[in-house]
Amino acid sequence: MRMRKRQFRIGELAVRLKIERFIVRFWEKEFGIKTARSQGRQRYYDENDLERFTLIKELLYKRGFTIAGAKKELDRLKGEPRIAAIPLHSSDKNDAATKKRIEELKKQLKEQREQFERQIVTLKSQLSELRKLL
Repeated sequence: MRMRKRQFRIGELAVRLKIERFIVRFWEKEFGIKTARSQGRQRYYDENDLERFTLIKELLYKRGFTIAGAKKELDRLKGEPRIAAIPLHSSDKNDAATKKRIEELKKQLKEQREQFERQIVTLKSQLSELRKLL
């Protein structure tokens, strides 16, 4: 038996995101998001759409990006590997597999931070050399 992806309409998406439906439609237009439509032209969303809209909401509302800045950040993030969402329910936090996944993600983030710090040192050195040339 083949399982279908969970689909839901704009109202349910808005409730999950805790925003109004008009904001969903606005973000679709601003961010060029193409949604699936029924024969009656009703919008349908799946879990990937929910993830995308959740990221947009975080960029705009929590991290303070402008729409233009959020667009750039989304473009930048397209090339990066996606990190699976970690369940946030209190019962899931105690799950051994979840704890292991959290530790793996912490290690991955630490490695990325160290890599960025090395890049910053290199860029500072290059900037210093450029200043000497000027």
